[in-house]
Amino acid sequence: MARYTQMRSFVLVAEKGSFAAAAQIEGVTPAVMGRRLNALEKRLGVQLVHRSTRGLVLTDLGEQYLEQCMPVLRDFDAAESSISVGRRRVSGRLVVSAPAAFGRRHVAPHIIAFKERYPGLRLSFNFTDSVIDLVGEGYDMAIRVGDVLDPNYVALRLYPNQRVVCGTPDYFRRHGVPAVPEDLAGHNCLAFNMQGGQPHGWIFRRDGRSFAVRVDGDLDCNDGELLYEWVRQGLGVGWRSTWEIQADLKQGRLMTVLDDYAVADYDIQAVFPRQRYLPAKVRHFIDYIRQIYNRPGYWESAG
Repeated sequence: MARYTQMRSFVLVAEKGSFAAAAQIEGVTPAVMGRRLNALEKRLGVQLVHRSTRGLVLTDLGEQYLEQCMPVLRDFDAAESSISVGRRRVSGRLVVSAPAAFGRRHVAPHIIAFKERYPGLRLSFNFTDSVIDLVGEGYDMAIRVGDVLDPNYVALRLYPNQRVVCGTPDYFRRHGVPAVPEDLAGHNCLAFNMQGGQPHGWIFRRDGRSFAVRVDGDLDCNDGELLYEWVRQGLGVGWRSTWEIQADLKQGRLMTVLDDYAVADYDIQAVFPRQRYLPAKVRHFIDYIRQIYNRPGYWESAG
């Protein structure tokens, strides 16, 4: 612990620019801070700080050591927090992103109960279909549907999901059931436009290989919830997530086709920046929402 105390004291002195300011934060005297820094320099065998009547200036080695100390202290504090903070003492601000329609239907309804469980947390949610730079924009985590390819992120599956072609039974009675993905050329396919971020078409799998099928229809938009409503109205077929249509399938309002060609994994995932220790606030939210999503019958009743 002495080594940690010396390192933390050095960082505080470097950040505040004086022993007095650093000592005030630590609740000790400036002399104690000076002794800690002297002990650290003696143990390392180098001078970290130039001391003069005009103030303190880091040496070159001091600058290098400061840069190396910062992530070590963050990891240490995160490890302490993840172990010692009790459930109801989880505090701070949790910032979460989720897809717009998914967030409204499957995140927003559960926020208040989570807040009651952890009253010390401040919660901030952004429901958007844009892909957020979590680190650059200050997010703790996101809920995403589909693959996460960025190696700087960790993805944990919350619930299995697929993308499937679906429509109303009446639509298929009137227009026929496609037997292979290529048959979609004869159907009114309700798809995202270019602004909706689906430029490559609908993805399928055959003989172990994925392929895209370009589709066309008389309606398109950049909003997934509107596409879903159009499909439910029988205006055409859609390529929708199973999380979105489970209640409709159970009630017989929609049916799926081309299931043998569906891509297997398009899972609902919790995504967060790669880090040594997962903050308790993130871990608790992931555990909470995953438990809800895995309740028997949840998706069939939440539509």
